[in-house]
Amino acid sequence: MQFLHSMIRVKNEDEAIKFYCDLLGLKKGKRIRLEDCYLQYLTDEKTGVEIELTINDETPEKYENGNSFGHFAFLCENLEEINEKMEKLGYKWEVEPFYMKEVNTRISFLLDPDGNSIELIESNQ
Repeated sequence: MQFLHSMIRVKNEDEAIKFYCDLLGLKKGKRIRLEDCYLQYLTDEKTGVEIELTINDETPEKYENGNSFGHFAFLCENLEEINEKMEKLGYKWEVEPFYMKEVNTRISFLLDPDGNSIELIESNQ
């Protein structure tokens, strides 16, 4: 068994690509047209795990996440470097970086353009 991808619906594909590719470093992969939507895959080149962006032809005014979804987590080398990229791209922290003694590293949270929570965990190497 191998974990392949998670799917999220997005209202604005360009904004989602900017966030996940330009800020977080995922790479655009295959793009598939279905009857009522496009699927755009974004790949983590280190692990091969993907996020599948679903762009529906008829997009509701607002997507709402269920109350069981928590967040996506990304490992990063340096939160200060991410903060600099965020400032250049116009993003703000939801929760500023802080040290979490239970995992012996710094973590932080931000929201993607569709309001999904993203946890960034700083590598402690």
